[in-house]
Amino acid sequence: MASVRVRFAPSPTGYLHVGGARTALFNWLYARKHGGVFILRIEDTDLQRSSDAMVQGILDGIHWLGLDPGEGPLFQSSFLEEHRAAAQRLIDEGKAYYDFTPKLETDDRTVKEKMVDRLKAQAQTGKEPNPYRDIPAEEARARVESGEPAAIRLKVPSSGVSRFEDMVYGPQERDYSDIEDLVLIRSDGHPLYNLSVVVDDIQMRITDVIRGQDHLTNTHKQVLLYQALGARVPRFAHLPLIFAPGREKLSKRKHGEVVSVTTYRDRGFLPDALVNFLALLGWSPGGDLEIMSRNELIEKFSLEQVNKSAAVFNFNESDARDWTDPKALWMNGEYIKSTPLDQLSPMVSGFLKEAGLWRPEYEAERSEWFGRTVDLLRARYRTLADFAELGRPYFTDDFPCDPAAVKKNLKDDRLKQLLPELASRLESLAEFTHESAEAALRSLADEQGIKAGLLINAARTALTGQSVGPGMFEIMVALEQTRTVDRLRRAVHLL
Repeated sequence: MASVRVRFAPSPTGYLHVGGARTALFNWLYARKHGGVFILRIEDTDLQRSSDAMVQGILDGIHWLGLDPGEGPLFQSSFLEEHRAAAQRLIDEGKAYYDFTPKLETDDRTVKEKMVDRLKAQAQTGKEPNPYRDIPAEEARARVESGEPAAIRLKVPSSGVSRFEDMVYGPQERDYSDIEDLVLIRSDGHPLYNLSVVVDDIQMRITDVIRGQDHLTNTHKQVLLYQALGARVPRFAHLPLIFAPGREKLSKRKHGEVVSVTTYRDRGFLPDALVNFLALLGWSPGGDLEIMSRNELIEKFSLEQVNKSAAVFNFNESDARDWTDPKALWMNGEYIKSTPLDQLSPMVSGFLKEAGLWRPEYEAERSEWFGRTVDLLRARYRTLADFAELGRPYFTDDFPCDPAAVKKNLKDDRLKQLLPELASRLESLAEFTHESAEAALRSLADEQGIKAGLLINAARTALTGQSVGPGMFEIMVALEQTRTVDRLRRAVHLL
């Protein structure tokens, strides 16, 4: 096998979405698996729909995922002259020809006439000459040199079959008679996609083209171009589509930001978790493996194990908590639990800063406390954003109380005396630890002849505004003695 060279070639007409990110990932994994090169090429020749902001969004998404290319980013618009030169070479070699079919005019007097001409050209059979295409080469060249606009078309054989082997979908065939002479250059001089992508892949020495299944029908046309240009045809692998929950094609336009990679970054996903999740959308390593490091993904990745059927990406745009695929949220939670604390804490601090909850002392004299608190909370959280939302009571005294938790846990009138008394007993402790705080609470419960659970649940809501969370005494230690005592005393106004 020649040294592997693959490319991810997005069009900057929208943000990087999960389908494009998966294609980039599979290219990256394949290159790493075979010791090859992963190239990023921005196909920015659609000037009306492309923008610098979209380009930057793609670059940011690729970088955040950790899929930085070995070469690139390269921009297709910088190779336009090479595309035109390739088309001219095919003209010179008699493999392509000029097409003078006129474009439709907006002038009311000519629209009907031009439409009839176009229909005649499209309906041409082998027995009927086409006045716009069947023109001697010298005459056609002279007309172009005189300034008459003309498209350039590839000559497709009238008989025979196009064949290639797809590494996912197997043998592919298409009769030449089903392929119209494809346009390479429009009459305004603009190269079209099939020509540009083939010329770029030849120049970049691409050995393997790994892309979405929606490109499968283009491939026969591109094989013809590789052959006409005398270039080696690369290996092809087309990846199954990703469907939305209703089994419709995932769409940036229809499904919005929920399919954008930057949404996952901004809502608190770890890049390794999203990479792991995307790898399993349409590919399986076999067995029950789900949580895999990048090195494990590289080692196990194989295009032969890519599924032919479409993957389904579940999400719920109407629920802010469960806004994306449940498996993706679960997987992100597993990564939050297992990521080394010295790597996780800086990620958490970024979300606290955005929420206005960060204090400089968390990096200095309070760094040990901050690390312990992050470690305590991460077992229950699924995104980094949860630290700033659900974890707010640990980093500020300004936090909301869940009305349901208040109604459930602070309804007993006896708590008006019990919570202040608990506060006083905790305040008197010489050492404020998990053990001493628990002993003080249980001692009070025994003296009052009540279940400890009444005080534990009430204290949890008084301290965090929530009815669930870490162990009650772990919460007290995390909040520390002064804040614990103050909140228990202030909780009386909630009763």
